[in-house]
Amino acid sequence: MSAALDDLARRLPGLRLLSEPGDLEHYGRDWTRRWTPAPLAIALPATAEEVQGIVRWANEHDVAIVPSGGRTGLSGGAVAANGELVLSLERMNRVLGFDAADRTLTVQPGMPLEAVHMAAREHGLVYPVDFAARGSCSIGGNIATNAGGIRVIRYGNTREWIAGLKAVAGNGELLDLNRALVKNSSGYDFRQLMIGSEGTLGIVVEATLRLTDPPPPAQTMLLALPDMDAVLAVFGLFRSKLALQAFEFFTDVALRHVLAHGAQRALDGEHPYYVVTEFDAPDEAAQDAALAVLGEGMEQGWIVDGTIAQSEAQAAALWRLREGITESLAPHKPYKNDVSVRIGAVPAFLHAMQVLLAREYPHIEVVWFGHIGDGNLHINVLKPAGMADADFIAQCEHVTKLLAATLKEHGGSISAEHGIGLVKRPYLDSTRSAAEIALMRGVRKVFDPNGILNPGKLFEAD
Repeated sequence: MSAALDDLARRLPGLRLLSEPGDLEHYGRDWTRRWTPAPLAIALPATAEEVQGIVRWANEHDVAIVPSGGRTGLSGGAVAANGELVLSLERMNRVLGFDAADRTLTVQPGMPLEAVHMAAREHGLVYPVDFAARGSCSIGGNIATNAGGIRVIRYGNTREWIAGLKAVAGNGELLDLNRALVKNSSGYDFRQLMIGSEGTLGIVVEATLRLTDPPPPAQTMLLALPDMDAVLAVFGLFRSKLALQAFEFFTDVALRHVLAHGAQRALDGEHPYYVVTEFDAPDEAAQDAALAVLGEGMEQGWIVDGTIAQSEAQAAALWRLREGITESLAPHKPYKNDVSVRIGAVPAFLHAMQVLLAREYPHIEVVWFGHIGDGNLHINVLKPAGMADADFIAQCEHVTKLLAATLKEHGGSISAEHGIGLVKRPYLDSTRSAAEIALMRGVRKVFDPNGILNPGKLFEAD
């Protein structure tokens, strides 16, 4: 360990520090797997005071810090490849309190999302943000990227559910933001500024989450559709006549990978597009209405086949066809794009995107799926077995530049829910104007004067 690390150990004798090669590799990367991990060491604080001590030490020794949660991100936001200290929050993983009157749950940032769900259910309530990585992602990481997931259509993104935050700024100062107030018109809302900042403004050490009532009983339906236009038509039909909780689509290519990974086919035959949708079905009348909507979609030719889950086990099996996609693709080390446009711009953008991908990837498999109800698409490009890594990345980055230009034409974003990180950093100006980026840099300078928090992420140069 270096002299600087020796000093850190002396200052914080209870701090757990790791420096074994296996630990450096494990904590120094995220799901992108594109950069070789090379952190200085791994710090695992147990308290907010230890986080403050680490940040103050880092300022004195000019050491960069990479905040780390579950490292399930897909933009390189948690990568430590240049001698940074990884500050893992996994030991700060407890529930700190529940307020029945405010219906809030206060937790530490290292708590897995699934554990948050369970804690909310113990009080007869729910924390409604949800996605497939719930078992391994952390609430702190969700906040850092303003994570969305499969129920944005009903509940919105993470920021809608954060009542208050405590965060350590880049100078080591502990900020108590909003204090869980419902109404607070006393100036700038730094809580919302911290959400989605990718650890470049501060390190979240405590979060107060809003909870809500459990949704009514729901039914899950799997649909087979003939083309992309039908996906959009069915979404419009279902949204107008059912109370949707989720509406997710994927392609036949995605389904093949999930089936090969162990999922079970739920519909006969092969079809170009599929939809998994979930909707309120509290009584027999609502269930009859769903069947009627299904029949209407078939009469219009928008739906080729469909099935409705008859049990929770069947519903879980249908959801696995959608939620198992990312895991099934992981062995292929895909290059990922996570993009969004306004819902009203989805049809035009989808057609432009399909033309672009077909032209630029004629011999490369592209798997895409997404949250059609909120305009978010996930594009996964799979590296051919005989193609060199460098050539593959170069080809993908060329296409991403074209995709960013297409998004700009349609008023979209190069990052919907995984942040900018390292992967999308060159394309930030396709989503944000020069004036916005200048203001963002200025804000960062105020919160982190010495630029020690996650440098190189978000901006080309800090």
